[in-house]
Amino acid sequence: MLLSRSGSGTDSYRPALRGRNGPLRVGLSTRRHDRYAGPQSRAAPGRDGVRQDQGNGPWRPFSSRVLTEHQLYEHLDALGIAHFTTRHPPVFTAEQGEAAWGDIPGMHCKNLFLKDPKGQLWLVVVPADRRVDLKALATALGIGRLSFGKPGLLEEVLGVPPGSVTPFALVNDAARRVRVVLDARMMAEPVLNYHPLTNEATTTISNGDFRRFLKACGHETRIVALPG
Repeated sequence: MLLSRSGSGTDSYRPALRGRNGPLRVGLSTRRHDRYAGPQSRAAPGRDGVRQDQGNGPWRPFSSRVLTEHQLYEHLDALGIAHFTTRHPPVFTAEQGEAAWGDIPGMHCKNLFLKDPKGQLWLVVVPADRRVDLKALATALGIGRLSFGKPGLLEEVLGVPPGSVTPFALVNDAARRVRVVLDARMMAEPVLNYHPLTNEATTTISNGDFRRFLKACGHETRIVALPG
């Protein structure tokens, strides 16, 4: 299964995918998938603490500031990556996600921002329905133990608040402080879904394009058959 696009801009993307109700031909401009009419996400704070604009101008390198949601889309466009986004109410848990995702095709995922005793940061991405035992995970990675990173550290490094953690936030980690661990079962799926820097939306992307995105970010990445 692939994602197709026509023209430019995030609203023009159309998925060549099938949902539970048949072929999906939707985008941000389609009311069927524009299910949430709540406020748009605020711009993320920049590295100087000043909130940035909503990305209406041309995309600029992300080394000096935190990308907004719309700048992320521009970055994906620049990489030639097909994507489409569905808006929904804010999602903080897998249970809320199940209610919000509806018939969005592909695997939905959750993300853990973790820290080991040496201060190394980890982003662990697993299927949304997987229960993660941090002790078993640490053993699988050959680490003494793992704990959750504090919200302030999360915003400093990845530029997103708790609830909006996503591998797309790796674009904000120019220093590459984070090591990435991807669940092997998730990475066997052809279509994947992640928050586009906000938990008020879900962005669908093909497995191959997700790998291309990760390669462009340049982070150390491991695909692991995780326990649990």
